[in-house]
Amino acid sequence: MGFIKEFKEFAMRGNVLDMAVGVIIGGAFGKIVSSMVDDILMPLIGMITGNIDFTKLVFKFGEGDDAATLAYGNFIQNTVDFIIVAFCIFLLLKGVNKLNRKKEEPAPEPAAPAGPTQEELLAEIRDLLKEK
Repeated sequence: MGFIKEFKEFAMRGNVLDMAVGVIIGGAFGKIVSSMVDDILMPLIGMITGNIDFTKLVFKFGEGDDAATLAYGNFIQNTVDFIIVAFCIFLLLKGVNKLNRKKEEPAPEPAAPAGPTQEELLAEIRDLLKEK
């Protein structure tokens, strides 16, 4: 029973649950980004470049069935996917950091009284000297 209890404690830890939620949301986010790249951006880029379908861009080394195929178009597509995902994550983290910075900034402290002015100090000294 100790092993099952230990596993339950591990699985119910806050960090593990947060990570699981992050993985699930990340998978869904990845599908959204892939759809945006495949269905929106790449057709526009293809239109600009003369309706080139990047996924079909290949370079063959050799002839016939034994030819090695270098699918550089697919690499271009995946690179665009990565750049978009990285940019979205950057914007998300930038927004979260901005919110956290606002929470962490302490309220400005009220200005402490500056104390007596030079004239007031001199007047006190004068009055003390007069008393003696």
